[in-house]
Amino acid sequence: MHKFHRRLQIVRLARLLSLPLLLTSLAGHAAPGPSLQVLHWWTSAGERHAANVLAARLGDEGVTWQDAAIPGGAGLGAGKVLRSRVLAGNAPDATQIIGVSIGEWAELGLLLELDNVANAGNWNKALFPTVRELVRHRGHVVAAPLGIHRINTLFYSRKVFARLNLAPPATWAEFEKVARQLRGAGIAPLVQSSEPWQVATLFENLLLATGGPDYYRELFVRQSPQAAADPRLAQALQRLRAMKGWMLNSTDEQPWTDAVRRFARGEAAMFVMGDWAKAELDEMGQAIDTDFACAAIPGTENYHLYSVDTLAMFVNDYAHQAAQEKLAKAVMSPLAQQQYSAAKGSVPVRRDANPATMDSCARSSWRSFARGQAVQAPSLVHRMAADEESRDAIIAELHRFYVDDSQTVAETQRRLGGLLRTLNLRSHKQQGNQHGTQDPDRR
Repeated sequence: MHKFHRRLQIVRLARLLSLPLLLTSLAGHAAPGPSLQVLHWWTSAGERHAANVLAARLGDEGVTWQDAAIPGGAGLGAGKVLRSRVLAGNAPDATQIIGVSIGEWAELGLLLELDNVANAGNWNKALFPTVRELVRHRGHVVAAPLGIHRINTLFYSRKVFARLNLAPPATWAEFEKVARQLRGAGIAPLVQSSEPWQVATLFENLLLATGGPDYYRELFVRQSPQAAADPRLAQALQRLRAMKGWMLNSTDEQPWTDAVRRFARGEAAMFVMGDWAKAELDEMGQAIDTDFACAAIPGTENYHLYSVDTLAMFVNDYAHQAAQEKLAKAVMSPLAQQQYSAAKGSVPVRRDANPATMDSCARSSWRSFARGQAVQAPSLVHRMAADEESRDAIIAELHRFYVDDSQTVAETQRRLGGLLRTLNLRSHKQQGNQHGTQDPDRR
């Protein structure tokens, strides 16, 4: 490798790993025979069930799943642990990496190429095009996809809605009418958390509803400063503040699992969260279409705000390559796809999955995603739309608006516009450094 490229790789690795070392302990012990350390953030009851499914399918291949589960909503803690472990020369054999981060790690040459597995399994034909592109980098497959989550999901209490003769709202006018009726009956309309990532998850739903996928991508994927001045952003911010008024204890900063639990106990009639909450409700004994049901967020029935779970394998010394390839093969099998999605609340990444075997929430999600990229929007919060630095900065601005009622819509738009200009300048500079020139095109 030329000295210039070696220096560039070191600089980029240092930038990606510029976080303090954190300590973590691995749960479980390796059994005799091949084993793989798998780092992930599946720690809720439903998520643990899904991880156990994958471990069992890997066991069918004669390989032991050695668990390294890191608590923390949206994978915040796991991301820090992964960086510190790689920096310390102790990378896990496999890890949950999603969205834009896949390309960032692959660009450093740290991820195992899975082309042989993908070719043997005909992934090119089996995968939805969006997922196929997500796990490829520079022409090589560098991650194994697990499942697709729909973020624009409104959970509602079937029993409460039936008792009050209410229909799930399809428009924002209907949502406000339903919220007023619920409050009039002494029931909190909505339970949400004020945790930054959860506030931003609610907001990206509102933005998709007001602007559709094209505008959503303009703001969050292309990060256009001009898009921040658009009246559709103003409308989404206004709706976020209005939604705050319908919430049960809107200042509560609680884990998403606690919000699910409060919804299950009947403390509120509706809840906005990715469809992984469905799996958690199932673990709590709540039955879909009996105790609760899913609908798309008002205004997003024809859209799919998505996140895709994936596993990537670190190269290390290639000593575990055979076992790593078995893991990739196992998780893409039709059986594992069906079982994992049923446990996790997601839908399979395979186009040949049978929607007749899915529950009503999953069936709606799978069919919506299958309509193609024109209706799909990559989740900002869940790492599909932007790099970590951009994501965190945007979330911080949205959270500031949410918690501080003195922040005006216009002021927040100006701040977001300034932030996007800064992010664009940073991106241009980085691309110029990589290519030895200033590249005017951001992506």
